[in-house]
Amino acid sequence: MAPFIPEGLVNPQLSLFFALVLGIGFGYVLEQAGFSSSRKLAGVFYGYDFVVLRVFFTAAITAMMGLLFLSFMGWIDMSLVYINPLYVWSAILGGGIMGFGFILGGYCPGTSIVAATVGKIDAMLFLLGAVIGIFIFAHFFSAWEPLFMANFQGNPFIYETLGMSRAWFAFILVMVAVIAFAVTQKIEDNVNETPPQVIEQRPSYMMPGMLLIIAIFAFLFLPEQRRSNARETGATQLHAMLQDTKRFVDAEEAAYKIIHEDRGFILIDVRDPEEFEKFSLPGAINVTKEEILGRRYRDFFRNPPHNSKRVFYGFGESAAELAWAVAARADFGNIYVLEGGLNGMFDTLFNGNDSPDDPLNLDEEFAVRFMTKARQLFLEGEAIPTEPPAPVPIRTIIELETPGGRGGC
Repeated sequence: MAPFIPEGLVNPQLSLFFALVLGIGFGYVLEQAGFSSSRKLAGVFYGYDFVVLRVFFTAAITAMMGLLFLSFMGWIDMSLVYINPLYVWSAILGGGIMGFGFILGGYCPGTSIVAATVGKIDAMLFLLGAVIGIFIFAHFFSAWEPLFMANFQGNPFIYETLGMSRAWFAFILVMVAVIAFAVTQKIEDNVNETPPQVIEQRPSYMMPGMLLIIAIFAFLFLPEQRRSNARETGATQLHAMLQDTKRFVDAEEAAYKIIHEDRGFILIDVRDPEEFEKFSLPGAINVTKEEILGRRYRDFFRNPPHNSKRVFYGFGESAAELAWAVAARADFGNIYVLEGGLNGMFDTLFNGNDSPDDPLNLDEEFAVRFMTKARQLFLEGEAIPTEPPAPVPIRTIIELETPGGRGGC
C-alpha cells in the first residue's frame, strides 16, 4: 500500500482490507494469465509456453520502476522497505527444491492456491504436500538450522553486489526483459509450429517496448535523490528551528552522559575519518555530513533507538551546525549540537573555575564540583569506567632441601 499508508492518504487500520482486495485482484490476474494450468506453467521448462517468464518479468519491471520513481519523488522511503536476508546455502537448496517441485507438480506455492480455488484436484494435492512440508520443516527445524542459517550475507541489493549504480542495473534489467520477450516468442512459435498468418495477426509490441526503454533510460539522468521531498521540513519552519537555542547540548550535560555511559545519548562526530581516528569522544560514531542522507544511516536517523538523543559535534560548531541543518531539513527528530564543539567542551573542562563565584548558590557549587571531578577523570583517562583486569595467579617457588643432606639412609 505504499505510498498511501506512509503518507497518510489511507487509514492504516484499513490495511488488511486493502490487502484482501489486492490479493483477490492478484489471484484474478494469475487466473486470467493461465497460471491455474499446470501444463502452461510447466511449459516454460519444455519450451512450448513462456507466459510464466513474461508475466514474472513484467511484474518485476513494473514494481522496480514504480519504486525507483516513487523513491525519487520522495513518496517512498527505501530505507523502510523490507529486504529479505540472504543465507546463501538456504537460497541454493531452497531454490533447487522449489524448481524440482515446479517441474514435477507443475505449480509453485502461489499458483497452486489459485488453481485450487478453481477446483483443480492436482493443485489441491500439491497444496496438501506443501502444508505437510511446512510442518516437517518446522517440527525438525533444530536439526537443519545450522545449514539453514549458514553463510549469512546480510540484506544486499543486487546492484551493490555487482558494483554498479541502481539506475544502470534497472536499465540493463529492462533491456534483458525486452530481449527475453522477443526471443521466447520466437522459441514458442518454432516449437509449436505457429502458422505465419497467426503471427501476422498479433498486435505489435514495438511501441510499448520503446516507451519502456525510453522511460528507464530517462532515469539514468536523474540524481540518486531529489533535492527536496514530501517529508522535507519547510524553509520557514527550519528558519524558526535555527533561531531556537534548545538544539544545543552544553559541555556539562555531555560530560555527565559520557561518564555515566548513557545509552540514550549518542555522540556523532562529523569530522573527517582521519581526524576521528586520531581522537574522538568516548562512544562516538563517525558520520560525515555527506553520509547523513545515505542509505546506511537513514534508518538510524529516521527511527532513533529508544527515543535517544543524537548529538553532532566537530572541532567547533560550524560543521556540526551544517550536519544538524541537513538532518533537520530531512525531518529527522531528536537531533542536537554540542555547544562549542570539542574546543568549547575542553575549554569548559580544563579552564573552568575550581570554586563557585557565589558560594551560597547551591546549583553553581554542585556544577563546579562535578566539572572538577569530570576534569580529573578526563585527565586521568578514566572518563569511561573500565573493567578491572583479570586476576593473575601468584606462583611462589619454594626450594625444598633434599632429605639426604646429612647422610640419609
